[in-house]
Amino acid sequence: MLKENKKTTDEENVSTMIDGLVAKAHEALKIMDDYTQEQVDHIVHQMAIAGLNASLKLAKLAHEETDRGVTEDKVIKNMFATEEIWHSIKRDKTVGIIEDDKEHRLIKVAEPLGVLAGVTPVTNPTSTTLFKSLIAVKTRNPIIFGFHPQAQNCSVAAAKVMRDAAIAAGAPDGIIQWIEKPSLEATSYLINHDGVASVLATGGPGMVKAAYSTGKPALGVGPGNGPAYIEKTANIRRAVNDIVLSKTFDNGMVCASENSAIVDKDIYAEVKKEMEKNKVYFIKKSEHKALADAMFTPTGGVKGPIAGASALKIAKLAGIKIPEDTKVIGVEISEVGSKEPLSGEKLSPVISVYKSKDHAEAFKLADALLHYGGLGHTASIHTMDEKLATEYGVKMLASRVLVNTPSAIGGIGNLYNEMIPSLTLGTGSWGKNSISHNVSSFDLLNIKTIARRRNNMQWIKQPKVYFEKTSVRYLEDMEGIHRAFIVCDPVMVQFGYIDTILDELKRRKHEVEYSLFSDVEAVTSTDMVQRGVTQMNIFKPDTIISLGGGSTMDAAKDMWLFYEHPDVDLFGAEQGFIDIRKRTYKFPKPEKAQFVAIPTTFGTGGEVTPFSTITDSKTQVKYPIADYALTPDVAIIDSQFIESMPKNIVAIAGLEVLNNAVESFVSNMASDYTRPYAMQAFKLVVDNLQKAYNGDVDAMGELHNASTLAGMSFGNAFAGVGHSLADVLNNEFGVSHGLGVIISLPQVIRYNFKQPTKIAMWPKYEHFRADEDYAQIARYIGLQGTTNEELKEALIAKIVELAHSVGVKLSLKDNGIDKKQFDAKLEDLSELAFADQFSFANPKEPLIAELKQILIDEYSGKGIEK
Repeated sequence: MLKENKKTTDEENVSTMIDGLVAKAHEALKIMDDYTQEQVDHIVHQMAIAGLNASLKLAKLAHEETDRGVTEDKVIKNMFATEEIWHSIKRDKTVGIIEDDKEHRLIKVAEPLGVLAGVTPVTNPTSTTLFKSLIAVKTRNPIIFGFHPQAQNCSVAAAKVMRDAAIAAGAPDGIIQWIEKPSLEATSYLINHDGVASVLATGGPGMVKAAYSTGKPALGVGPGNGPAYIEKTANIRRAVNDIVLSKTFDNGMVCASENSAIVDKDIYAEVKKEMEKNKVYFIKKSEHKALADAMFTPTGGVKGPIAGASALKIAKLAGIKIPEDTKVIGVEISEVGSKEPLSGEKLSPVISVYKSKDHAEAFKLADALLHYGGLGHTASIHTMDEKLATEYGVKMLASRVLVNTPSAIGGIGNLYNEMIPSLTLGTGSWGKNSISHNVSSFDLLNIKTIARRRNNMQWIKQPKVYFEKTSVRYLEDMEGIHRAFIVCDPVMVQFGYIDTILDELKRRKHEVEYSLFSDVEAVTSTDMVQRGVTQMNIFKPDTIISLGGGSTMDAAKDMWLFYEHPDVDLFGAEQGFIDIRKRTYKFPKPEKAQFVAIPTTFGTGGEVTPFSTITDSKTQVKYPIADYALTPDVAIIDSQFIESMPKNIVAIAGLEVLNNAVESFVSNMASDYTRPYAMQAFKLVVDNLQKAYNGDVDAMGELHNASTLAGMSFGNAFAGVGHSLADVLNNEFGVSHGLGVIISLPQVIRYNFKQPTKIAMWPKYEHFRADEDYAQIARYIGLQGTTNEELKEALIAKIVELAHSVGVKLSLKDNGIDKKQFDAKLEDLSELAFADQFSFANPKEPLIAELKQILIDEYSGKGIEK
């Protein structure tokens, strides 16, 4: 009797709690009914920025709580769930009249569904919460979450980020809510509540089935057991790269990930060899049963601890010994179905591999795999035969058929193809779903998509560049200069360089009015920039001329930015991005003034790049800014201005140019348009640094040219972890950026040269090639070696020799960094370097632990300094 009373009380408590959440959500629904599209978009934009800003914190929370997957990959998932989703939906009309076809006299009006129930999984607890919150609020639907009990805390943290940002931007209080004490009873009561209009269900089959049993519209997903067919015409290196990238991304927990590879017999040996090169370890036939017993329940489902576990952990659970550097466990099998458990969905870095004698057998195997737990989800094919790819797509009962694409990343859309980005992937009636596409506003038809891989459209943006000594005379003829605002530091006035600029302006046919801001300081602070902007607002220039080094370039660019657009938000401006063209916070294009950059030092290449920094005077937080709106219109590379550079500055600046050239050459965003700039810059530094250090003005002029060439390369190809590490060392210890990058460079070369633990994610970067790129640089400058390894070591030796010849030691210890302070900050520095924007362009995706080791090696100068 007591138990029965307690059960009744618990049920009453659950119903009272859920009733309150639903009532509050309906109040929010009523308030949102009067919101305009502009109001809604502002709210969602602020949510996206907040979620993006919290991506690392939430990833760490998710990993700590669930002990599944890879923290760094969860960061990317969180960024995808904010940046890519915002970019996809930001222009969608979701309020009121969204289409007015006057010819056909049709008007379409958007109305919200009502209060939504959101169910989230343990596998993607934070990214799914971010994603569902954004699409719910974009459509004015309040949402109430029922989180997975094993991921309650991190999911709540993600929901709080979204809710707080939404409310701060003007949303009503009940727009995003959740069940505080998770239970099956509470979630069941929520999804069946009469006040809930629809259910967004992502989770296990039982929960999804329950959502579809509520008698109301539900958007759910199904399991995936995706086959990947590597056909005999495939680009083998790219195909294997894609599959290993996909299987190791968050340890294989994305449901679109490949579970089996079907390989034509003609290329089987070559594919297996390439897989082993990429750290796929094939276990013995005698070990198959132990692995299957460890991974699967008697009914065929994956056991709880397996999803998101590493290859090493799974092998340990199975009692199998594998190499420590194994990324993926490979299992060669021939059967499909319940008699072969390893043919099922694995949700982990384990892949079954089949040999097919021809196309027909490969299609038959892929079809069987889909029928064994993957119907309607995802299938992929790697081939150069487009006709065959289409035939495969037509035959497969899969909603996503991906061509030459890593399935885990391709399936969620947008990054490798033009499918709608989403973290809820429908499987159609085949998988007992109501939708057959990446969740959007389509009807209940099964819509099948064949998505071919595409490389991102590459781009190169350069200012007009005028060079040679006395090229400053271009100011005499340049169009559009009537009111010139000149930015410099006091030294430029003292040396008389300002007089040179004014003399050229006086030569113009029409008189030019000018205003001088000569108070640039070493740190570009918001206070200093605001003083310059105030002066600009009074003077109203049509041309801004920056004369000076890196600090002056930053100051002038920031003044230009805030003069043009005073409402720029620094918090939004600092946010990282995967693709600079799709960044969540975008700067408007300057319209009032053109920008002329005249560098008086070399090193940063800021005269041709879209980068700057600014430090908040109140908080002392330094904001790195990257946007093509900051690229100067004109760069004048006049060597007369750099001939008085001190020797020590020549040394560090020249080495910084060398680093910029190397990093941008091996960047995963490097292209045929950027590499020639980088290569020539590198050669110019090698040939001229020592001579310039010893006072040769012609050699200094060559370094000046090299700096701009390197800037033209890395301004478009970006750099890598060397820049990231230098950024954090500069912020924490005041190590100059030039010194920081050159200390990092030898260690980074050795790190980047090795096969990646995590493969870089950029469609144009089809396979790891940093080892070949470093060797190519070495050959270009005449270094000797018969292997890439020998050429890499020769390149490092040349860099070390060059640095030592100009008095630069390549360790943090030798440059005065205190060991105790370094050790105390090491963990924070590693995380900050990972989050730095340049890390995303590195030729392999860095792990936080790997960056930590590079920093440790940098401190001692491991293998470089005695």
